Amino acid sequence: LAYKKRKNIRRERRDALANGIEIEWLTGDISEAQWDAFYAFYVDTGGRKWGTAYLNREFFSRVGETMGEQILLVMCKRAGRYIAGAINFIGSETLYGRNWGCVEDHRFLHFETCYYQAIDFAIERGLKRVEAGAQGGHKLARGYMPKPTYSAHWISDPRLRTAVQRYLADERQYVREDITYIEERHSPFRVKVDFDGHEALNNG
Repeated sequence: LAYKKRKNIRRERRDALANGIEIEWLTGDISEAQWDAFYAFYVDTGGRKWGTAYLNREFFSRVGETMGEQILLVMCKRAGRYIAGAINFIGSETLYGRNWGCVEDHRFLHFETCYYQAIDFAIERGLKRVEAGAQGGHKLARGYMPKPTYSAHWISDPRLRTAVQRYLADERQYVREDITYIEERHSPFRVKVDFDGHEALNNG
């Protein structure tokens, strides 16, 4: 990272924990009380964004029981109480960040919990990548370069399907152009980095 970006990240990480906040990594045997705490964060996030909590409380217990070793909860505790957390799924080479929530607001805690702690965990586990989810220009300054993401959908109405196909053909081109522009003009790194994280060209 460029010097200014490194300096800002160090400051953010320090400030995020300034109010006596402690970070825990939970994986494997996650207790029901810990899932209760995280579910409160999940519901709060949906409420703040006028969304719907599509996953019920039982879902989290089930994934904890069936794939606990593939889950990382990054949980933040202050004065003995969980106040924020993020859920990640551990792949063979990639850590996938999927949801964040909190019941107390602390400056930079979102970045610490979702981005910096995820990178720390990936390095410790020898994972090659951290996939922090779609969108979010704020991720760029914190070392996350843009990469295409994909989803699959079935549209039964053939007229709507054709219209969506035409739209997506244009959108794919716009996305490619945006990624190229960001890589060339707004990279936080001193060297260009390709999609696989390899050093490509020194910017000088």
